[in-house]
Amino acid sequence: QVQLVESGGGLVQPGGSLRLSCTASGSILSINAMGWYRQAPGKPRELVAVETSGGTTNYADSVKGRFTIARNIAKTMLYLQMNSLKPDDTAVYYCSYRSALGAYWGQGTQVTVSS
Repeated sequence: QVQLVESGGGLVQPGGSLRLSCTASGSILSINAMGWYRQAPGKPRELVAVETSGGTTNYADSVKGRFTIARNIAKTMLYLQMNSLKPDDTAVYYCSYRSALGAYWGQGTQVTVSS
């Protein structure tokens, strides 16, 4: 089992920045991919950014050049640096870790981009 807790969400003006953090505990050695997803009201959950244990990263087209995913070597921390935020980035952001046994999710953190 893996436990995930997100933090760092909040209200920010358009053009502003936020840094989300995800703290992981449990059976982390089995994890082969870590990522951030988001879900806006009335929309399905979507991938924002993902990083594999090998270091490969992938971003949604809508956030390329603005968001950066990063982690520590121990995989106990996952970050999402979000710059040049837009109102369309408003959503609940979820941290997710994946292993051969399945996917683990945090409870989510709200990000609201509004003036």
